[in-house]
Amino acid sequence: MKQSLTKITLPLLAGLPLVAIADVPRVAVDIPPVYSLVSKVMGELGKPTLFMQQGASPHGYSLRPSEAQALDTAELVVWVSTDLTPWLSNPLASLASEAEHLELMALEETQVLNYRDRSVALTEAHDDHDHDHDHDHDHDHDHDHDHDHDHDDHDHHHDGLDPHGWLDPENARLWLDAIARRLSVLDPENAEIYQSNATQAKAGLLDLQIALENQLTMQPAPRFVVFHDAYQYFEQRFDVPSEGAISLGDASTPSPARIEAIQQHVLKNDIQCVFSEPQFNPAMVENVFGDTPAVMGVIDPLGVELPLGPTLYDQLLRQLADALKECSAQQQP
Repeated sequence: MKQSLTKITLPLLAGLPLVAIADVPRVAVDIPPVYSLVSKVMGELGKPTLFMQQGASPHGYSLRPSEAQALDTAELVVWVSTDLTPWLSNPLASLASEAEHLELMALEETQVLNYRDRSVALTEAHDDHDHDHDHDHDHDHDHDHDHDHDHDDHDHHHDGLDPHGWLDPENARLWLDAIARRLSVLDPENAEIYQSNATQAKAGLLDLQIALENQLTMQPAPRFVVFHDAYQYFEQRFDVPSEGAISLGDASTPSPARIEAIQQHVLKNDIQCVFSEPQFNPAMVENVFGDTPAVMGVIDPLGVELPLGPTLYDQLLRQLADALKECSAQQQP
């Protein structure tokens, strides 16, 4: 009988995939783009867990029980920045105190930008725009003097670090290496796989960056306004600066004075497009700008409507580039 059981058991074990036997680290992540980058590195070995609902704004959030459990059982937590998710500090300390922490924007190699001061009325002529844009490029890491002024039309004014750094694919490539290094320490048996996956993903993102550069530089420069100022990493990487932001804060409603200033800027300066976001009410944008010639559109810095997986990050950048390409097509000859 013992011999018979052995004959039955061995074929069953042989049929199991080897990766199922490996103890792959449990990884919890904050937003879909980070989920995508971690998924690229983990590959077929496993998947991270998203501890926020995909369609939620990261700036303020209450964890559901299953999401709290994901943090509690995680061996590695990867998140963008406490500047993006200020509410996360306490859950990290209480639920994930024994896990490894990887705050991507805090990495020394991350290219960081400070928030731009957009509290002033948008009255500058477009002729001065290129000069201002060049000035911004020369001072990517020296914006502190522009951000110490109180903003007078919202409660959540922005100073210091802009945490939307994932919209620069050069940061994403650096983060792939950092994720692979951290996973390799936790799971040395699969270190070569993590490193190989990261190398392959970095090459893919470089190809994507080159393709998007070609796509955007071949078009007339789009003239557009965004809902909130979350896109400067993308704007500076691909040299497609926005004309302004409707809302100065990620978690605030623009004041009537702010809306009027943006509306007048759109009318006076031939702004082609006004972009809302899935997390915000597009009807507000339509009501305010419906009487202007600007085209209403939606862009998404988080990929909330994209399928979770390793390709989400690539799709996110392509969608941004496609929206700006379509906007540039609105430019009158």
